[in-house]
Amino acid sequence: MIQNTLGLVALFAQAQQGPTPPLWTTLVPILLFAVIFYVLLIRPQRRREKEHAELLKRLKPGDEVVTSSGIIGRVTSVKEDRVILRSEDAKLEMLKSAVVQIRQSSGSS
Repeated sequence: MIQNTLGLVALFAQAQQGPTPPLWTTLVPILLFAVIFYVLLIRPQRRREKEHAELLKRLKPGDEVVTSSGIIGRVTSVKEDRVILRSEDAKLEMLKSAVVQIRQSSGSS
């Protein structure tokens, strides 16, 4: 008797679900979400990273720069991964990656 009842419940549950939708109807929203995520987040971030790398390549002594901490100074020397800045009476050695903007180029190539 209990097995018959369980069998009827299982049969009724299958009838309520109906036919399963095709696989592509489930994948389309997921793929659409992935494309939107890429276009809105990943692509602009890569573009900003590329622009920042180009800015660091152009860095040369005499440029007036702004760092990520807000320090404004003039570049006195550029090393492989560091830059020496002169700001008023202070001489600072910082990572190149801290430079976020060149305010005024030195003009010499």
